[in-house]
Amino acid sequence: MHIKLHKSEIAKQSAIQITGSKSESNRLLLLQALYPQFNLENISNSDDSNLMTKALSSKSDVVDIHHAGTAMRFLTAFFAIQEGREVTLTGSKRMKERPIKILVEALQALGADIDYVENSGYPPIKIKGKKLTKYQVSLNANVSSQYISSLLLIASRLENGLELTLEGEITSVPYINMTLSLLNEIGVETSFVGQTIKVNPASGNLEPTTLVVESDWSSASYYFSIVAMADVGTEIALSSYKENSLQGDSVLVDIYKHFGVTAIFSNNSLTLKKEAKALRPLVLDLKNAPDIAQTIAVTCFALGIPCDLSGLHTLKIKETDRLVALKTEIEKLGGEVTITDKSLHLKASTSIKPDVAIATYNDHRMAMAFAPLALKTSIVIEDAMVVSKSYPTFWDDLEAIGFKLTK
Repeated sequence: MHIKLHKSEIAKQSAIQITGSKSESNRLLLLQALYPQFNLENISNSDDSNLMTKALSSKSDVVDIHHAGTAMRFLTAFFAIQEGREVTLTGSKRMKERPIKILVEALQALGADIDYVENSGYPPIKIKGKKLTKYQVSLNANVSSQYISSLLLIASRLENGLELTLEGEITSVPYINMTLSLLNEIGVETSFVGQTIKVNPASGNLEPTTLVVESDWSSASYYFSIVAMADVGTEIALSSYKENSLQGDSVLVDIYKHFGVTAIFSNNSLTLKKEAKALRPLVLDLKNAPDIAQTIAVTCFALGIPCDLSGLHTLKIKETDRLVALKTEIEKLGGEVTITDKSLHLKASTSIKPDVAIATYNDHRMAMAFAPLALKTSIVIEDAMVVSKSYPTFWDDLEAIGFKLTK
């Protein structure tokens, strides 16, 4: 389904309730499967988290996670330690093009029994669950943090825990720290010193507790973009957010000061306010928060600001090659973009072509990153319901704050 966004003005003051973080939810869902005594609240209503829940409770010998990359990585490790269980883990056509070799080899080094069903290095994979007694493994540090987190999440269930050595420059540190913090929260002891992460085996029975998931910062990013494009004085209140968030995308608070967006925390609510600001070129290294690159690039394009975004090497293995997709769609709108395999460079633009149809490439973030442009011009978002992967109520929430759209 396509959605036409007509040129819109939004309310001066509005409020949105955003569902729980997909990143936190999927980690906690896996931990809950390992330790059923934990209760979870404010779980994400995203497709990815629903798929994760379904897969973890499935008794089938074939588990299909469609486009859910996080689920593919986390479940590879989870099923590797389910003794006596044999599972084939598969996904969409795009998922079968996304590499899994680094994680599979790390698990095999720990003793896991995993084979490729079709192409070596890619899903689908056949996993025979068994007890893993080895505990030392090394991994390149600049790979997707999800490979690292998937190992850390099962580590406390290994007989001897885990000692993971990261080789080279570490990227996506906030996501690694998020995983370790959630392990600490349920009572698992961890350490992260230099290039080595250690997770102790869980001692005895961990105490039952209720864990509340913070709302998703990646979803909040689109409101940062909206406020940046809105009139001075516009305010949007978002809930529920913590000032000391575990989520790497909370760097939005500092980044969007560049665009005149002030963030105010109060009682688990985050209020975004647009203030007057002289706009300057933006240079950013996003290696610790690559998921917000699309949002930032579109914000800069809308405001006529040049930007140089680096640290984006993981974007090539996401739902689509996000660097190529961004270049293609921004140039359809009249922008000028150059990319490398790990960076994006946008020239300042003075106009935006109206009524352009934006392709979304089965990528939820493409749809949501471009939607705020309706504050500047009319725009069409193709295959608009792809947003359900992480934020199913996105279009309803945009309407609630004043966006005019035709479905």
